[in-house]
Amino acid sequence: MVPTSVADNRPGSTNEALTVRALGPDTWDAFADLVERHKGVFGGCWCTWFQTMHAEKTFETGSNRDLKERLVREGRAHAALVFDGEVAVAWAEYGSCAELPNIYHRKQYDEETDLSPDYRITCIFVDKRYRRRHVTAVALRGAVELIAQAGGGIVEGYPHDPEGRRVAVLYNGTRSLFENEGFELVRRKGQRNTVMRKTVVQAP
Repeated sequence: MVPTSVADNRPGSTNEALTVRALGPDTWDAFADLVERHKGVFGGCWCTWFQTMHAEKTFETGSNRDLKERLVREGRAHAALVFDGEVAVAWAEYGSCAELPNIYHRKQYDEETDLSPDYRITCIFVDKRYRRRHVTAVALRGAVELIAQAGGGIVEGYPHDPEGRRVAVLYNGTRSLFENEGFELVRRKGQRNTVMRKTVVQAP
């Protein structure tokens, strides 16, 4: 896939040189390098938590890595990878509900849901050297553009709404981040998580 330029072009931004590519066999090594630089991410998850239900996980870094690579090579794991040159510095994971069945507060979500979205955006991660530089916005925008290229549809995200509180781990960004990209609040789930939704049209 041709790299997509979705850099943050606001005045003063340092992200003009960033590009986005889809996670796939050709970008696996760059993705793996990013994860390995951060010791497997979130306790060795390798960004598999949302792709597997609790009973299916082994909670071992090596097996999670193998699982992620297998899913990528089978075309069953999707993400927008943000690149600075040839180095991956962030990602936003997305996929269908079947591909990403495991979300936080799922029981409440299933009880209250009014529809099944075409896509979910479940995890956004940024290299520690690139944080506080609006790279999460680049990753989210990249995921939306890749979804548009794939035909578009109803897209949900589940960001935090910290309400002014400090949150140690923002695995899916914040409500304000998603609102800035055109997502609307549908409802809350859990204490400070949300369901946000956007209809993405197919790219021309």
